[in-house]
Amino acid sequence: MRMNARRRPSIRDIADAAGVSPATVSLALNNVPGARIADATRLKVEQIAANLGYAPNGLAQALRTNRSHTLALISEEIATVPYAGRLIRGAQEAASKHGWLMLIMSTGGAKDVEDREIEAVWRHQVDGVIYADTAHRIIDIPDALDGKPIFLANAEASHGDYWSVFPDEIQGGYIATRELIDAGHTEIGFVSTAMDIPARMGRLQGYRTALEEFGIRFDPNLVMEEASSFAEDGYRGAHNLLARSKRPTAIFCFNDRMAMGAYRAAAELGLLIPKDLSVVGFDNQEIIAEALSPQLTTVALPYYEMGAMAVEAVIAELQDGNTSKNPGAIPNSLINRDSVRLL
Repeated sequence: MRMNARRRPSIRDIADAAGVSPATVSLALNNVPGARIADATRLKVEQIAANLGYAPNGLAQALRTNRSHTLALISEEIATVPYAGRLIRGAQEAASKHGWLMLIMSTGGAKDVEDREIEAVWRHQVDGVIYADTAHRIIDIPDALDGKPIFLANAEASHGDYWSVFPDEIQGGYIATRELIDAGHTEIGFVSTAMDIPARMGRLQGYRTALEEFGIRFDPNLVMEEASSFAEDGYRGAHNLLARSKRPTAIFCFNDRMAMGAYRAAAELGLLIPKDLSVVGFDNQEIIAEALSPQLTTVALPYYEMGAMAVEAVIAELQDGNTSKNPGAIPNSLINRDSVRLL
């Protein structure tokens, strides 16, 4: 059947080509529960629709189902952070798989911007919201979002019962430290941030758990906590540890930026990595981890998985009314490169 190039194919066109009624076409394409349509008929209708290039009228569907099939991902700055972009990709690909659209809204931490974006959520009849963060934090959910399904990725709510997924910080700290222990190290420093965030406490607990599990005494003097978590902070903390007469043979850094600072401190003190010092980072920020020489062994956060899981959960809630089990903490993975040496 040849269509006029200027006119979109309609349900009537598909019905005529398939030899069925328009009602049958509608039931088949919308997968209406309980519709008594033979599998062969449904397949025939779907194939003809695909051949004709049929696309449903989104506005009409939204009016009929009270669904826009659109989700919003709101974050302070996740859209501008390269390694956290995997969370966006995971969310977008999961939404696309179901035929849903994903709006990305980055507030930059500005309250007025966040207010405008939440207003847009209501104006565009967004069905559900994924509230995400670049770093695992405890966040306040804006009251203006009340009435929308809200699912959290890489974050936990300060109050209220919200579905959330975030990295298992304890497990991450454990596998980072375990990598150094397995390489034969017993004098292992931890260069961290002093910021009051779940990642700091969880990774410290994982570090301590790994030490204690292998009978290595925890020494608080080997823990350096700096004001922030940038390269300069890592440099100060690592330099403090490495300038001692009895220095550690390995350092676990809170993140890859701090590990970059630790590399600089080691170089200034004439220490070679990994010959004289083994280093493990956290985040798997490739622009740093792969650019360092030697390349940095680090822990990869499950950004992609968190984005995809949040989208799958919100769509399941909206379509079936069945919220999947709250996953909470999910595991990280170790990326082995060249910064750890066997003793």
